[in-house]
Amino acid sequence: MDWKTLTSLQDWENALEASHGAPIVVFKHSTRCSVSRMALKFTERQWDLPANVDAYFLDLLANRKVSDVIAEQMNVTHQSPQLLCIRAAKCTFSASHEHIDPLKVKPYL
Repeated sequence: MDWKTLTSLQDWENALEASHGAPIVVFKHSTRCSVSRMALKFTERQWDLPANVDAYFLDLLANRKVSDVIAEQMNVTHQSPQLLCIRAAKCTFSASHEHIDPLKVKPYL
């Protein structure tokens, strides 16, 4: 799996723009949380989304401002861990904690 990292608001704006061409998935991860670590490993093992779906990774502890902007713009409550599917700059799917499963994203692409 090839993560694209979100480390700045510009990275986020670029990802949002890319979502107009093809859906994107964002994984918001807390490096201090064991649940987040397990959800990340599960997501990487189960990843079976189409090749045109880019996967973005956000270390929310290092980039909390980016996480806050994503939550506000996508109209979702901040969670950690959290998996979002974004299409045409709109969040079409959101899951957190033990509900994270990349296969559940497929109908929302």
